[in-house]
Amino acid sequence: MIMRMSSLFVRTLREDPADAEVPSHRLLVRAGYIRRAAPGIYTWLPLGLRVLRNVERIIREEMDAIGAQELQFPALLPREPYEATGRWTEYGDGIFRLKDRKDGDYLLGPTHEEMFTLVVKDLFSSYKDLPVWLYQIQTKYRDEARPRAGLLRGREFIMKDSYSFDTTDEGLDASYAAHRQAYVKTFDRLGFDYVIVKATSGAMGGSKSEEFLAKADVGEDTYVRCTSCDYAANVEAVQVRPPAPVPYDDAPAAHAEDTPDTPTIESLVALLNEKYPRDDRPWAAGDTLKNVLVLLKHPDGTREPLAIGLPGDREVDQKRLEGQLEPIEVEPMDDAELRKHPTLVKGYIGPGALGEKSDSGIRYLVDPRVAEGTRWVTGADVAGSHVLDLVAGRDFTPDGTIEAAEVRDGDPCPNCDSGTLESARGIEMGHIFQLGRKYADALDLQVLDENGKLVTVTMGSYGIGVSRAVAAIAEGNNDELGLVWPREISPADVHIVATGKDTAVYDAAAELADELSRRGITVLYDDREKVSPGVKFKDAELIGVPTILTVGRGLVDGKVEVKDRRSGERTEVPFLQAANHVVHLAHGS
Repeated sequence: MIMRMSSLFVRTLREDPADAEVPSHRLLVRAGYIRRAAPGIYTWLPLGLRVLRNVERIIREEMDAIGAQELQFPALLPREPYEATGRWTEYGDGIFRLKDRKDGDYLLGPTHEEMFTLVVKDLFSSYKDLPVWLYQIQTKYRDEARPRAGLLRGREFIMKDSYSFDTTDEGLDASYAAHRQAYVKTFDRLGFDYVIVKATSGAMGGSKSEEFLAKADVGEDTYVRCTSCDYAANVEAVQVRPPAPVPYDDAPAAHAEDTPDTPTIESLVALLNEKYPRDDRPWAAGDTLKNVLVLLKHPDGTREPLAIGLPGDREVDQKRLEGQLEPIEVEPMDDAELRKHPTLVKGYIGPGALGEKSDSGIRYLVDPRVAEGTRWVTGADVAGSHVLDLVAGRDFTPDGTIEAAEVRDGDPCPNCDSGTLESARGIEMGHIFQLGRKYADALDLQVLDENGKLVTVTMGSYGIGVSRAVAAIAEGNNDELGLVWPREISPADVHIVATGKDTAVYDAAAELADELSRRGITVLYDDREKVSPGVKFKDAELIGVPTILTVGRGLVDGKVEVKDRRSGERTEVPFLQAANHVVHLAHGS
């Protein structure tokens, strides 16, 4: 196949688009791969579509290799299945809803668990039919509040979602392992650096869960790795190892002290060290118990106050908190809401005024570090006063624990005794998890087992962001000149650039392009006769095909120049050997 620049539907840009925030967005637009249609919605131009199809091809090859079967669901879906699982409400404002002319409710599919479950229920009824692994590559729709970063967070995007169906938990484990290995092979081929981390399942439900993250400074996901063992987790999934219970038989009784003008942790610590110094060491922020108030917005619109207790040297991580509560949304509690609870004194809130059994009736969850026997300085629920030596389990009992505090570099590893955590950022490319029987229960997916008894099917879910993968690959494969595509993803195998005004140059370049095409090489041929060599070279660097072959002045000596786009290495090759040379590079042999 030959794509000729003189007729190709492409327009490169020298300036970055005004709304571009990350390298992939800037370069994909400038190099003529995508164009913005609306916020979070993009048109795939011919070059971009070729890259997208290459990503899809790799995914299909690896899914087919494990025996998964492809199908295709509609994007326009009825309300009823999502009503049955509760997700019509749970999704809240996150989905696009619409009505038909008969006033029937529909949605544009954000994900298709219900449809996969129902099609298996419709066609299979025996354990002999299982396991079965089904997948699709389908456009999804989510009404993102803040679409950003081009293809990385859009409102319309392409996703590969697959599901396994088994009769036993052991079968689910085997299905999960097979998909995990297929994902490793897929991401190895896609050509970006990635890490596999422990994750949460969020609104999808389920148990075991892992994410495949492309390493990228612009990634929205923060993950941590242990400096000593192989532990790696999205920060939302990090579970703090709680300290062992501390004996408190000889602990002094809790006592309230005057602490005027100390509404912040910093001001409180300074006063404690001045007026109530410790014998062993100075007071620190980690000795204080900070109580943060938020409002939970449930999918049905109801609001619930929640108090979170955590050490004063930590902040609440909004993403981490939302990850524990999804699909519930979290908002800070403002002064107007605080006034509805007269027992709460801003800046001096303590456990005494919190908990479902208190006068406030506000549920009180604490960080796991607030373990039994630990001693704290916290608000006395009176303006200008704090309680010292308040002991967890003796003086107060929270309603439970929650993983909501920020995770820091240097925190102890939850998995081993010697390592500490270090953080990095990544782009979520794939997510695999064991759904279990949540959707099968809701939609009554059962089959007859070998004893003729009905058993509920157990499911696994496995997703890959296909359009996001194009952006992730671009994020990890670019330089100051433009994109640098891995060969298997590139829209072409070779970019032939004909330079100068000599007709013989263009004839030779066309001859070479034809020969390469006959030999199965995809060619992008810059045959524009009225465009300067400088512009052609800049376009070639920007577009990022891995091999750039220039036919120009060297042709009089029977030579062409072959440049490796990644390394920048240039090689002079005899014209008569150029086709063999390019075929050798394209086939990697």
